[in-house]
Amino acid sequence: MRTRRAPLKGDEPAKYAWRPDPGELPVAVLRLGHGADFDGAHEAHSHDFPGIAYFEASGGVVRHGRHVRQVEAGDLFVIAPGDVMGRTRGDDLLGARGWGVFFTADALGPETPGAHLAWRTHPLLFPFVHGGATGALRLRVPGDQRAEWAARVEALHDELRQRRDGYREAVPAHLTLLLVGVSRLAADVVGDLRENAEPLLAEVFDVIERRYPEQLSLREVAAAVSISPGHLTSTVRRRTGRTVQEWITERRMVQARRLLAVTDLPIGETGSQVGIPDAGYFARTFGKLHGMSPTRWRRFNHLNTG
Repeated sequence: MRTRRAPLKGDEPAKYAWRPDPGELPVAVLRLGHGADFDGAHEAHSHDFPGIAYFEASGGVVRHGRHVRQVEAGDLFVIAPGDVMGRTRGDDLLGARGWGVFFTADALGPETPGAHLAWRTHPLLFPFVHGGATGALRLRVPGDQRAEWAARVEALHDELRQRRDGYREAVPAHLTLLLVGVSRLAADVVGDLRENAEPLLAEVFDVIERRYPEQLSLREVAAAVSISPGHLTSTVRRRTGRTVQEWITERRMVQARRLLAVTDLPIGETGSQVGIPDAGYFARTFGKLHGMSPTRWRRFNHLNTG
């Protein structure tokens, strides 16, 4: 798993982006514990992709948002894009033993919209909608379920490491089972977010989902939800770690990847169908986010549907 650190902006924490290499599955599993070395551990940081951290054994602390949490066996931290994780110090995880699982929404299949937009149509991603609001969501795995949780993560880890025949089908299946478990544990917390804390996000993402194939600007989204563009920008960024325009672009890119993978549409027509009629601008936007042109991406990812 190779991430890229974005340039710092003022006093904001570092932000790490993950764009899997062509052919690489967008799922990664890392061991967590004393001495674990991973991107961002040396500084306060956030990711532009979701993840979970599950601990089998107690020990040390986890720093997220403004909180310092003692790690207990059975702790499950749901890390949304934009959640700020604190700098890991020398003995922070002394005695702890656990796993980190990171992924992109694409890992759940070609019909899954990107990240925060997906919670309306893919309930397994709803627990990740809180990004940047309160820090990582902390859940507890009941004692009688912990062996099963450890086995699930280890099975996912083994599939990614050994790459046996069929692993490309097995990995999404194991990830889905993990996210079903997260969704069940988060049911009460998530219900509260839906009913009391996130009505604006629900409206914003509904507008984006319906209108991303058209010309759509921040001002138009703001008008649709009846608040000022400035207030909308600050609220969505605070709650999700991204701007409205970034979410519009994210949704368009998810659909663009689908079209590139399963159709032979010209690149310009692909851009038009996702709301970017200027072929040059579409290619530049796609290239900036994916590290390669749409044509090259298609070469690595096109599916034979004949």
